[in-house]
Amino acid sequence: MTDKTRMTALNTSVGADDGRSLTKCTGDSITDESMTELFDSVYQSRPPIIDGLLCRGTYLFVGAPKLGKSFLMAQIAYHVSTGTPLWGFPVRQGTVLYLALEDDLGRLQERLYRMFGTAENGNLFFSVSAKQLGNGLDEQLTRFLREHPDTSLIIIDTLQKVREVGGDNYSYANDYQIITRLKSFSDAYGICLMVVHHTRKQKADDAFDMISGTNGLMGAADGAFLLQKEKRTSDAATLEVSGRDQQDQRLYLLRNEEKLCWDLDHVECELWKSEVDPLVKQVGQLMSAELPEWEGSASELAEKLGLDIGPNILTRKLNVNARTLHDQYGIEYSSRHTREGSRIRLKRMPGKCDDGDGCDGVFEGAK
Repeated sequence: MTDKTRMTALNTSVGADDGRSLTKCTGDSITDESMTELFDSVYQSRPPIIDGLLCRGTYLFVGAPKLGKSFLMAQIAYHVSTGTPLWGFPVRQGTVLYLALEDDLGRLQERLYRMFGTAENGNLFFSVSAKQLGNGLDEQLTRFLREHPDTSLIIIDTLQKVREVGGDNYSYANDYQIITRLKSFSDAYGICLMVVHHTRKQKADDAFDMISGTNGLMGAADGAFLLQKEKRTSDAATLEVSGRDQQDQRLYLLRNEEKLCWDLDHVECELWKSEVDPLVKQVGQLMSAELPEWEGSASELAEKLGLDIGPNILTRKLNVNARTLHDQYGIEYSSRHTREGSRIRLKRMPGKCDDGDGCDGVFEGAK
């Protein structure tokens, strides 16, 4: 009997998800996973696009008409395509496609010149026309991703422009289906899809209930951004952020009328970071320039770390924290089952994590 590979190394490249999925159906039966099987598996790492602000998946960006949404979209697109921090939030560089479907190229040219001058940027692409969902849009986006495999962000401005013919039926089921279709696409390629949409006029106790349409939009999306002003003529605005993979927060923004950009005044809550497992910190300290790669059994790793812990427990802890090892410490982790037990492999990736204490912010290799 040959060795059976149970887990694979993490992979963050754009393309179909080769990792194991929590929701996978084949034929007429549901493919189930026991709790034990979950802990014995490593799932693909997909680091945020903007740390603490924008993750991979499908997000709604919502605001009233003529409020400055498109200017903020251009600003986010520029920062991601250049990899420059946005309001102090670390950014991972990637190619960006901005479907500015309510603009024309002349207006885009003037806007970008006001905002960023004449700086060249070969990683930011624009289109003022696109087909609709179910009528060629999927194929257009797929073709772009094949031509630009380092793409990390696609902006669709606006949702209404790509709704399939007959998609003006604003039922919960229809809204949920539209966003689910976009989410399936973003998940398959490991990118972020940001979809611009409008609010309705009615006020609500929960700001996100102001999203035009039904709750199916928010229910299917990975999160939403809501841009609001108390007065339309004001230069001040709030940006509410809510998502599955991040803490809810409110950003207070000020419009720079000279450059047409949004500046950050302050954030209502501090950037949230989950507590790192002590085991992860110890592995991060173990791997260094002097020891860039290590392979052995779980028992040998426990002994090397000076830990009194069972090999199965250690392996499962590393499985759960594989993404943190990859994204924050720049360490690739994989494990495979053999006749003799689990074999663990740790490999330090080239980047900024050279002090043995992990990365404070973005690890360069985790793009």
